[in-house]
Amino acid sequence: MEETLIILKPDCMRNRVAGEVISRFEKAGFEIVASKITQLDGEILREHYAHVADQPFFPQIEAFMSSRTVMPMILSGEDVIAKVRDLLGPTNSQEAPKGTIRGDLGTDMMRNVVHASDGPETATAEKKRFFPDL
Repeated sequence: MEETLIILKPDCMRNRVAGEVISRFEKAGFEIVASKITQLDGEILREHYAHVADQPFFPQIEAFMSSRTVMPMILSGEDVIAKVRDLLGPTNSQEAPKGTIRGDLGTDMMRNVVHASDGPETATAEKKRFFPDL
């Protein structure tokens, strides 16, 4: 079985749709292997978003992602990385079709409800970052 990391973002938590998002993942057959609620700080966000940390828009990402608690989770299932990304829809919620998580619950490019690993190597690194004891 493959594993992936997802993060229920601040907008998901603020809008109280975490249960709906989790339900969609469970209905798709994925198992929750680990989860926690945490407040992200600048250090972990700079590491997590290292690929854009030097961009002028990074302070907005950092402010948003540290604005309230988030819920990182590890999901397990067959081809879970690709299937979760299909359930989410495109990163930009305004382009995501209805029926996808982002299309139904997201607002824009940043407030798009859920972060999800984009490949096996990323999933491995992100799982270690958010769940170092597993």
